[in-house]
Amino acid sequence: MAEVFLCFFWALVISMFAIPSIIYVAESKKLLNLPNERSAHSVSVPRLGGLAIFAGFLSSVFIFGRINQDVQYLLAGCLILFYIAIKDDLVHVSAFKKFFVQLLATSILVFLGDYRITNFHGLLGIHELDLGISYAFTMVVVIAITNSINLIDGINGLAGTLVVSIMLAMAVLMYSLSVDISLILVAVSLAGAVLGFLRYNFLNARIFMGDAGSLICGFITAALLVKFVESIPSSNAPILAMSIIFIPITDTIRITLLRLFEGKSPFMPDKNHIHHKLLLAGLGQISIVVFLTFINLLAFLFFYLNPDLDNNIGIFIFLGLQVFIIFTISILKEKKAIS
Repeated sequence: MAEVFLCFFWALVISMFAIPSIIYVAESKKLLNLPNERSAHSVSVPRLGGLAIFAGFLSSVFIFGRINQDVQYLLAGCLILFYIAIKDDLVHVSAFKKFFVQLLATSILVFLGDYRITNFHGLLGIHELDLGISYAFTMVVVIAITNSINLIDGINGLAGTLVVSIMLAMAVLMYSLSVDISLILVAVSLAGAVLGFLRYNFLNARIFMGDAGSLICGFITAALLVKFVESIPSSNAPILAMSIIFIPITDTIRITLLRLFEGKSPFMPDKNHIHHKLLLAGLGQISIVVFLTFINLLAFLFFYLNPDLDNNIGIFIFLGLQVFIIFTISILKEKKAIS
């Protein structure tokens, strides 16, 4: 248990104390994120917070974690993804190059690290997956979750708060189910690193996490969820894993369908995300962060407290909750328009 606290606090301290220097260098070298039509901020802000997050996380895992084969391949994928992401934070990188590197990092995780979803536990009537389908499906899942965290990073503190709550929930859950301690240490290390970053991002943000932060957080989240689904005997493992990232999944599905319906590329950035709609409805950024994090935790607790819930019933409840959230947001927007 001592190593859990060591990992968490080391990552927190390194991240928190690295950020002022990063802000100073970024501002002096004009490495700033300029406001545009899609921004929720009105001043130029550095977007190199991912440097501090990754430094805190990586040093914590190397010093106090347990580097077994699972962690080794996870860190290898993180390193490859980090370099293309930090380059994108400094100079623009094409979507194709970023996707190619995501594909490479995910391939290391899936094919070399053997991070695979092998069983649906009866969800949609599917149980054991064929080897080829298992590899292909896991690749899609990891890339989708990686980008879902990147997509939700649109207002101060939102992605960071969600990641901290997700990592701590997963750490507690994995500990209660006696999952490999090395993965628990990975989760608390990331939680500590992101919490240190939030010290400078939650209120009057002085720095953003950028792609180097959001993509790394998404990649680690995806990897841990895959291992979680494969490590626990519970039949509702797939739905429980999905509920842990309820808000990122909901926003990703919603925004992708909207863009396709409008004839746009699903990779084209815009201001139609859930958090943007809540801003238009008049909610403040802190209120949005608290509200969406609360909903995310509520969805997770519901499925966690109902372990005997059939997966097929669970997926209908899950989709129903998504529809309810989207419908509620639509009502809030209409009320503002009427007034």
